[in-house]
Amino acid sequence: QVQLVESGGGLVQAGGSLRLSCTASGRTFSGQSMGWFRQAPGKEREFVAAISWSGLIIDYSDSVKGRFTISRDAAKITLYLQMNSLKPEDTAVYYCAARNSGMDREDKRYPYWGQGTQVTVSS
Repeated sequence: QVQLVESGGGLVQAGGSLRLSCTASGRTFSGQSMGWFRQAPGKEREFVAAISWSGLIIDYSDSVKGRFTISRDAAKITLYLQMNSLKPEDTAVYYCAARNSGMDREDKRYPYWGQGTQVTVSS
């Protein structure tokens, strides 16, 4: 099993920044890719960003491209999401996820999930 714990959420004004972290423990494997997803009230969970095991391949949703940056540390223990120029529509619970193969935008293909961290952007 892989355990994931997110942190870093909070309340920020529009235009502000936040950095989310996700710490992995348990059975981590070489080749694991990780991703960030979010779910706003009344909406389905949606893909935000994903990163390969090496960190060399990265994918972003169109809605966050140019504003958010996903990264992972060299030890492959911590995943980050730097969020800049935040908008009220970024308000959601943000989840990190992991899978033992390549990146994917489909949340159902990730077996490991954190508990989520709330991000609220005020206008």
